[in-house]
Amino acid sequence: MRRALRLAGAASPGDDVPVGALVLAPDGGVLGEGRNRCVGLGDPTAHAEILAIRNAARAARAWRLDGCTLVVTLEPCTMCAGALRAARIGRLVYGAADPRAGAAGSLWDPVRDRRLGPPVEVIGGVLAEPCAALLRDFFARLR
Repeated sequence: MRRALRLAGAASPGDDVPVGALVLAPDGGVLGEGRNRCVGLGDPTAHAEILAIRNAARAARAWRLDGCTLVVTLEPCTMCAGALRAARIGRLVYGAADPRAGAAGSLWDPVRDRRLGPPVEVIGGVLAEPCAALLRDFFARLR
């Protein structure tokens, strides 16, 4: 999670919402990483999780990321939850919960919905306070 926090903090002021993510291989090595780049790339799908999953799939030379873990500083939205399900990622570790758009239990829960296949293991609240503080500081600067 500390590495994901560093990725999130790499965004420059006025840039994208500071969210960082990485995909860990079954052996614990980093397969892919990303940070929010929607504004920078002009791409509404350029969330940290999506970029990390794309980079991991490229590195693994496979779209199935069985046995991998997605680590992200903010609870994923529904788009990112769907992407991690599509990539067959088996575990999600996130920092701050997102009561407004969270799709790993806060608002929705497609990652554990058995109708969509085997549920994803979810571990939330890891370094939640530093993850939330990064977001609070970012939005305070905007106001």
